[in-house]
Amino acid sequence: MLGIGIIGCGNISTAYLRLAPLFKGLEVRAVADLNLDTARAQASAFDVRAHSVEELLAADDIDIVVNLTIPDAHFEVTRAILQAGKHAYSEKPIVLTQEQGEALRALAAEKGLRVGSAPDTFLGGAHQAARAAIDAGQIGDVVAGTAHVMNHGMEHWHPNPDFFFLPGAGPMLDIGPYYVTNLIQLLGPVARVAALTSTPATTREILSEPRRGEVIPVKTPTNIHALLDFESGATITLSTSWDVWAHRHGHMELYGSKGTMFLPDPNWFSGEVEVVDATGNSTMLDTDTHPFGIPNQDNHGTAKANYRTVGLADMAAAMQDDRPHRCALELALHAVDVMTAVLDAGEKGEVIKLSSTCQRPEPLTVDAARALLK
Repeated sequence: MLGIGIIGCGNISTAYLRLAPLFKGLEVRAVADLNLDTARAQASAFDVRAHSVEELLAADDIDIVVNLTIPDAHFEVTRAILQAGKHAYSEKPIVLTQEQGEALRALAAEKGLRVGSAPDTFLGGAHQAARAAIDAGQIGDVVAGTAHVMNHGMEHWHPNPDFFFLPGAGPMLDIGPYYVTNLIQLLGPVARVAALTSTPATTREILSEPRRGEVIPVKTPTNIHALLDFESGATITLSTSWDVWAHRHGHMELYGSKGTMFLPDPNWFSGEVEVVDATGNSTMLDTDTHPFGIPNQDNHGTAKANYRTVGLADMAAAMQDDRPHRCALELALHAVDVMTAVLDAGEKGEVIKLSSTCQRPEPLTVDAARALLK
């Protein structure tokens, strides 16, 4: 049993604290936050200890520390975790630059420690069913595709949406990781990117409580349309925007030499996966057999599967089994390279060749998924 500590007690910490007990091999024992009152509230709600950050990093019974701070703090906090001799697992994006990523890679290697990173939603039943079908050649070679994540931002519901509109966030670095990581696990690494980006509004009004009416600055592009050229030869259009009120694009579509695949929102673990072959026949893939495709949460009246923490659980199991973990540092850094290159391409008006690559993570089969559950 590995002891888990959490740094950062904002909204996302509730998901980790609520879902971690589903998995074997790990136990959340303590939480920390710069605001100790916030840490104490979460600790009381989930029957764990509340610490200062320094106390948590020094705790002898904590083996892995989960970094749930804001994106701009991810690098510094993860570095501190490794310097304290703890394994690290970070929310996305793990870093904001390749230089930061390489620094973490070197430090982890020096210390003999593991580093993992969200998102882990690609381990869901829907996306693993899609992976199996692609690997089996059900739609042939993937030639092209589209991915769209477009709405009107976070200021409508999030109590403190400021950081979403600052460098290190925006729709590409905040929501993009789900889409980019899933595309990488389905198709492999990206070779080069091009993009158009814009910031239509320089301020946003908060429409949620308790800060309704406050105006916050927008300092990162909120409207991004990119082209991803994969090493496999597939070309994907990726649109991420917080300047769209409504649209009718699917979340993700892949066009192969033998057929087309329609995939659900990679921000969730479940959903329908449809394959249409060359004759026009449609088949729905089995996504309910997989443990992480079974709905367990109501999302505004729709049943969804939410198993956030499975990436952490897989890392804990991989440490004990002496194997690579699926939400690996190399995967996370390549995804960051893709997204930051997109933003760079939009600013410079250039096609940018990526400096990184990675291996696709191993599929998470039904049996392998069951082995992670208590």
